[in-house]
Amino acid sequence: MKNTALSHIHEELGAKMVPFAGYNMPVSYEGVVAEHETVRNGVGVFDVSHMGEFLITGPNALELIQKVTSNDASKLVDGQAQYSCFPNDKGGIVDDLIVYRLEAEKWLLVVNASNIEKDWKWISSHNSMGAEMRDLSEDYSLLAIQGPKAVEAMQSLTSEDLSEIKFYTFKVSDFAGIEHVIISATGYTGSGGFEIYCKNSEVEQVWTKVMEAGADYGIKPIGLAARDTLRLEMGYCLYGNDIDDTTSPIEAGLCWITKFTKDFINAENLLKQKEHGPERRLIAFELNERGIPRQGYDIVDGNGKKIGVVTSGTMSPSLEKGIGMGYVPTIFKDVGSQIHIQIRKKAVPATIVKLPFYKG
Repeated sequence: MKNTALSHIHEELGAKMVPFAGYNMPVSYEGVVAEHETVRNGVGVFDVSHMGEFLITGPNALELIQKVTSNDASKLVDGQAQYSCFPNDKGGIVDDLIVYRLEAEKWLLVVNASNIEKDWKWISSHNSMGAEMRDLSEDYSLLAIQGPKAVEAMQSLTSEDLSEIKFYTFKVSDFAGIEHVIISATGYTGSGGFEIYCKNSEVEQVWTKVMEAGADYGIKPIGLAARDTLRLEMGYCLYGNDIDDTTSPIEAGLCWITKFTKDFINAENLLKQKEHGPERRLIAFELNERGIPRQGYDIVDGNGKKIGVVTSGTMSPSLEKGIGMGYVPTIFKDVGSQIHIQIRKKAVPATIVKLPFYKG
């Protein structure tokens, strides 16, 4: 089990530690609901240093990225980031990721921790154009400082005007006494804030200064459990739950990151699926009665016939009701449609809703 550079701090803070993607990670500190509400209403900080970082450089870097990702990275300028995915050649998804354009010939790909080795092999196998690749995953740490008070709480730590860094843009600047830190207005919570990329040797100083600067704003450390409830309230897909090697971006409602203005792996088949319409779709639902939908629970129709399975589900702290996502045949996908979630022996009625669950 690997540790992040901050694992010892989480343990000192009394975090409940769990194995996650090969790392010893904090799942919660004071409890998921309290941590969730800290991020929705104030500011919290997550250690997500287990994520993977690949540096792609050279004159053929963009060509490689365009080939292996579904979104159109040629639209980015320096200082912009983009959500994307790696389609596989069978109609599924190798991983989802964020693409950062540092310079015209210098790009950063941030991938899921559980897929670092798989993604590296996949990209390498398609690097026929000879782009230069470096895996920085073991050398870099990542903090997510999330919540509506993040800008105000962190402004004293940098010479950049944080309010000027718009969603999905970033600056390479000074932060918490460290030069050349990536300050990125990205995150997985839907409540605003930043992600900070720095070297492992620097992250303890950054963490300490972040906690000091945020003290007056009620900043707290947040674990992976609240990260999951926050992202689910926004309807953000989680790799391994809502998307995987067998789910297409079209089925998953990710047409907006699948651009057929360029050629990429399996583009032809995905375009056909988009034009004809997929046989199943990822839908979002809210329970009409009390209950907690969990991953793996059956989705059934009014006659109790299984039509799908829950891919993500929880009790929403913000809405105080059971919410979830799952795949169903396309005929059931319409907002307002009634389905049922099989929770133990009871088929609990639910309504298909439009994302996000949490409107802010």
